[in-house]
Amino acid sequence: MILELISAAIGTIAFSLLFGVPKKYYIYCGGIGAAGWLVYKLMLDVAGLSVPAAVFFATVVIMLLSRFAAVFEKCPAIVFMIAGIFPVVPGAQIYWATYYLVTDQLYEAFHSGFLAIKIMISIVLGIVVVFEIPYKFFKIK
Repeated sequence: MILELISAAIGTIAFSLLFGVPKKYYIYCGGIGAAGWLVYKLMLDVAGLSVPAAVFFATVVIMLLSRFAAVFEKCPAIVFMIAGIFPVVPGAQIYWATYYLVTDQLYEAFHSGFLAIKIMISIVLGIVVVFEIPYKFFKIK
């Protein structure tokens, strides 16, 4: 689990570099990505939730932390959001859906593709839920 968290943080920081995030925000991005991965793994393994449900809760945590970091650093939340969401994006599911489609394994392609769509919808719902919280709740006094 520790290795996975470190990998999530490093991967998120690497994605931040590609995305053009200023260097002073790398630690925030890495921490947010690792926190999202931690919540995802806990919801999946400990709570026994489905993958889309676990991704939803991880996205909510990522978005909350992104909004707090944005208020604290006085910058747009999208800087932290885009980088932080990286560990839970369903890239592998999309890859496998395409692979199965090309190799004419239609049942597996449908299953992987449908799971990827459910994960993407979970991410969108998590983002919407947190962005509906008014800005004043994120100000630290």
